[in-house]
Amino acid sequence: FGISWGGFNAIQMAVRQPPALKAIIAVDATEDLYQDDVHYMDGIMHLDSWEMSQDLDNARPGAPDYVIDEAYFANRFDTEPWMLTYKKQQRDGPFWDRASARDKYDRIRIPSFHIGGWYDGYRDSLPRMLEHVEAPVKALIGPWSHAWPNEPYPNPGMEWRREAVRWFDHWLKGIDTGILDEPRFAVYVRDWHPPGPYLEHAPGRWRWEAGWPLGWIEQRELFAGPDHGLSQQRPAETVHSRRNVPSTGVEGGGPVMWWGDVAPDQRPTDAFSLVYDTPPLAEDTEILGFPLARLRVSANAPRANWIARLSDVAPDGTVTQVAGAAFNGTHRESAREPRDLVPGEWIGLDLEMHFTSWVFPRGHRIRLAVNNAQWPMLWPTPDPLTTSLQIGGEQASTLLLPVVPPGEPLGAPAFAEPRPDPELPGYEDIDLGNSSGYGEIAAVTRNPATGEATAVATNTGATQYPWGREEYRERIEHRTWDKEPWNTSMKGSHEIEVTLPGRLLLWQANFLVLSGKLE
Repeated sequence: FGISWGGFNAIQMAVRQPPALKAIIAVDATEDLYQDDVHYMDGIMHLDSWEMSQDLDNARPGAPDYVIDEAYFANRFDTEPWMLTYKKQQRDGPFWDRASARDKYDRIRIPSFHIGGWYDGYRDSLPRMLEHVEAPVKALIGPWSHAWPNEPYPNPGMEWRREAVRWFDHWLKGIDTGILDEPRFAVYVRDWHPPGPYLEHAPGRWRWEAGWPLGWIEQRELFAGPDHGLSQQRPAETVHSRRNVPSTGVEGGGPVMWWGDVAPDQRPTDAFSLVYDTPPLAEDTEILGFPLARLRVSANAPRANWIARLSDVAPDGTVTQVAGAAFNGTHRESAREPRDLVPGEWIGLDLEMHFTSWVFPRGHRIRLAVNNAQWPMLWPTPDPLTTSLQIGGEQASTLLLPVVPPGEPLGAPAFAEPRPDPELPGYEDIDLGNSSGYGEIAAVTRNPATGEATAVATNTGATQYPWGREEYRERIEHRTWDKEPWNTSMKGSHEIEVTLPGRLLLWQANFLVLSGKLE
């Protein structure tokens, strides 16, 4: 079992079927390493603090002795950074297939328990596992980010370790814990909250679901209209166009820059998007699943990304992001064999947003926003760009919402409250840093005269161990130019300092990624 890469490993080991492995638990993990992981989100290049911190950790010797010798340099320090290994694999294919279970569900033949969070980027795997794996599967999704559910951000959490013991006791010891008598899927239904960028408590409630998919969910189709409305009536045919501003989209990614992060008010990004709103809702409307933006689009350049975001517009005008996703236009036929767009050619895109739950309150509006940039989360396409969206007609652009009808026939789970971890002598968190554990966007500056934009992400942390003190510092600077989007860069530094009796060790990684224009 494990969280993040530990959860990835649990899934991968289940696929490999070692005889001694009888059951797994994967927390905040995915089985699709190309589309879901931090390297090419939705098939588009992504860079964040993980790139530096992971490579610097790989280059360090182990505590508490920190042995630095010839073997250390040969095996750790003088090796190719992982980042380069991943970034060389821009297309989906064999490299990503080798460790992904997305096409190997039939090879998972042991019981698996999958735990995720609505504010984590790996949550899409839960319904896929429930749907495709034939061996026993249980899943649970709560209101936290990339964290253990007993140490959540946001709150509320739950004592997941109690459920883990019940799971392993049943499958490893043959003890009837009652866990298989419960429905397969525990869902935290999210209620409305104001936009972030920070959220201490996510309002909502727990509910049982039988599994996935849920046959009683209604797919409600809403049409984007000429007046920028969103309704169930097919409108007259027209075309809306928008010039891409490459440095926009900061709000769409949130401070950590991944899908599901607690995002700030979406209005600054919406101002550079094609936006469509419903009238104020006559009643509360709950959704659960994968909203789908079915778009008919064209572009005047050979490369373009499309981003669709679903939001809740409150009566006071604030806009809370509910779901979203991006689509690399060159992947419209295949992410394994990308093909440039034909400027001016109309194409259809089914842009499936990431897994979400939300209750839109009575009096609020549902918003669909479509644009072509989500910088710095997603690397910009190289050319100045204008895209068009077909409205109405036989090939109208629509939004499909997975609407949950009223009623809770299966009731709700009663999870135990989180318990604090045991305290160990000599171990102390001195500086917890950002709540996410990663560099978060701290400042964005723009030069209107030149079109240059800079976003800075920072983080620090410090921990006391029995053998010494460890501190880290990181700073990342993203830069792009609206007039020359090909001229985009990310520059970062990450330092880890270890203070030991009689020794001071310092590791530093400097990171620079540039893009240019092919003549």
